[in-house]
Amino acid sequence: MTDQRAELEWRDSGVPVSLRFDDPYYSLDNGVAETRHVFLAGNGLPERFTDGFHVAELGFGTGLNFLVTLAAWRAAGVAGRLRFTSFEAFPLPMVDLMKAVRAFDGLPIDVFQEQDGHLAPVIIGDDFELRIVEGDARQMLPDWEGAADAWYLDGFSPAKNPELWEASLMAAVGAHTAPGGTCATYTAAGFVRRGLQDAGFEIERTPGYGRKRHMTRGVLV
Repeated sequence: MTDQRAELEWRDSGVPVSLRFDDPYYSLDNGVAETRHVFLAGNGLPERFTDGFHVAELGFGTGLNFLVTLAAWRAAGVAGRLRFTSFEAFPLPMVDLMKAVRAFDGLPIDVFQEQDGHLAPVIIGDDFELRIVEGDARQMLPDWEGAADAWYLDGFSPAKNPELWEASLMAAVGAHTAPGGTCATYTAAGFVRRGLQDAGFEIERTPGYGRKRHMTRGVLV
């Protein structure tokens, strides 16, 4: 799954929508608020941040989750460096990525400014290290040598992108989670929760963001 690119369209709401999966890249209500509710609060962040804290993600998309996380890291005044690894099969062209994130105020989008065409696989700043692993996560994650302190499970809807939620991939997520690490996702689909439980997570269904009644968070036990 190399050299595959995202195909999208811009709806009247200003939110990019994947043509491949017929699903928006982030909440139609407020993408930043959704990230803070689901992925930061769902993983107990920023309270758990420490030097070298490692976030891993399924689905980089527009990079919104990374930017919101980096902004929270900086606001918390944490010394050291945030590590962030994201697995992405269909990377967005920079022109679309920047159009998406410029819609939100207060994000550190300057970290992307010198990128051309598509994001480089590794971007290192004074207080962060971003790595984007391009390809099918089902193939790439099992061979990854890292272990995340927190997982953002942010693929497109399980109904439209079931490959990114199958049990074998959730097992790989569990295998690449540090002791006591966490996961969070906007979906509360039963088969996703069961896959994460089988992967070793203690799962909790909690209130979702916006139009979603429930979401899922977990702790590796």
